[in-house]
Amino acid sequence: MTVSFVVIEDEPSRPVVAELLKEHLSNMAKHSPPESAHALDVKGLQAKNVTFWSVWSGAELAGCGALKELTPYHGEIKSMHTSSSYLRRGVASEIMKHLMNVASKRGYRRLSLETGSAEAYVPARYLYARFGFEVCGPFSHYQEDPHSTFMTREL
Repeated sequence: MTVSFVVIEDEPSRPVVAELLKEHLSNMAKHSPPESAHALDVKGLQAKNVTFWSVWSGAELAGCGALKELTPYHGEIKSMHTSSSYLRRGVASEIMKHLMNVASKRGYRRLSLETGSAEAYVPARYLYARFGFEVCGPFSHYQEDPHSTFMTREL
């Protein structure tokens, strides 16, 4: 069965969205020490240099993702998360395509991200690699961290 998704620019403080973000932060806390958890909370996702999107299947929230502008030519993917009821149904690919399209339209030349290095993050790292991201060193404000994997790609 094919599921169709709609991606909308959204407000992270909207209750149903905030609940999904709470799940995202909770999952990260299970697999990364606090000093290595770099996910943005609702307030961080409301910063002027961050744009947030949610992914919907009809009236159901399926996932989310955000794009943070680091420079006029470099963006960072933030807060990629799929609702547990939509895992392995194409939500992450849908938001990745959307974020990469927006980044290209904005004129970014590079798109980077930070994700965990633990076993729990293998599916995320695999997804990013499928979209052309390669492991790199820390970028922007990040420091070398054994609990982090940094990835980047040119657009």
